Amino acid sequence: MQSVPKTVPSGQAKKRIKVLIVDDSALVRRILTEMLSSDPSITVLGAAHDAYDAREKIKALNPDVLTLDVEMPRMDGVTFLRNLMRLRPMPVIMVSSLTDKGAEVTLDALSIGAVDYLPKPKIDLAATLGDYKEELIAKVKAAASARLRATTTTGSASADAILAKRDPQRQLRTTERIIAIGASTGGTEAIKEVLIRLPPDTPGIVITQHIPKLFSGAFARRMDACCQVSVCEAEDGQQILRGHAYVAPGDMHLLLVRDGARYVCRLDDGPPVNRHKPSVDVLFRSVAQQAGRNAIGVILTGMGKDGALGLKEMRDAGARTVAQDEATSIVWGMPGEAVAVGGAADVLPLGDIWSRVLQLADEMDITRSAVAGGT
Repeated sequence: MQSVPKTVPSGQAKKRIKVLIVDDSALVRRILTEMLSSDPSITVLGAAHDAYDAREKIKALNPDVLTLDVEMPRMDGVTFLRNLMRLRPMPVIMVSSLTDKGAEVTLDALSIGAVDYLPKPKIDLAATLGDYKEELIAKVKAAASARLRATTTTGSASADAILAKRDPQRQLRTTERIIAIGASTGGTEAIKEVLIRLPPDTPGIVITQHIPKLFSGAFARRMDACCQVSVCEAEDGQQILRGHAYVAPGDMHLLLVRDGARYVCRLDDGPPVNRHKPSVDVLFRSVAQQAGRNAIGVILTGMGKDGALGLKEMRDAGARTVAQDEATSIVWGMPGEAVAVGGAADVLPLGDIWSRVLQLADEMDITRSAVAGGT
């Protein structure tokens, strides 16, 4: 007797992600379309050659996710994004050229509300297109379930409105406490929400954000311009000082190492970890090994699981650990995984993390003073 194939009721069928591609290059539109269409859970509704074409197709097709070219004729991608987020908010992935100008404009887009970004595909390097396709598909899937970030006042204000910026004190005493922060999707703005609130005497901060090389330098400069702590792209052998934050370069792992009585940055050109370079797990593991109970670990919004096991290692070594909660994360991948493996002692909304970090640092000071005083 011939078996009858089982059918899935229409109400139970998994909804396909509808994507609209916006790019002024016909070749890029074709490549992105072919890559996304290869995944059975994604439907490419169509492609638009500029912002005006995109506007009409969004109205007609109602996509779930938009890939948006940064540089387009008639209206650039950031201007279009600003209008879109005001009139019809939706998940947007920016597609940018890896240039200094492209980095600055893409960071503008992330501050306006874009969920994530990708570099333009390197069409002349066919061997890399497979990895690019995997990353593109993963980011579209994450964007489809992402929470759109509400516009905040810190996007236009700086810490100068609260406290005047001071010249950094380049003191040589040991920074005994260390704050380690890791983030990915949505992380540039999440990191800013934390850093902009920290005072200039905050313990030294090391940061790994999944970001390309040209972007990491631009990101560090932006943070330095609006924060009380001094922010720079980390250099190998650089001493970690109070009131300073060090961002991992986009093509190197950042590690914390002890050099006598000092902590210093160590850059490592090893292979990607969890498909990332820099990797949050690499940073957190080094902090667990080198600083232990003298450290505070913070994991923020991001796709995937990089940093989850590293945060658990930090907690096991006696460090205080904090994860961003699901409600305020654009993508609750990394912090969610950290919570699942028991790596986070505290799970907090993004707006509460900075104050908890300072509270934990103060508690560490009180504990150390009590031990030193024999009480």
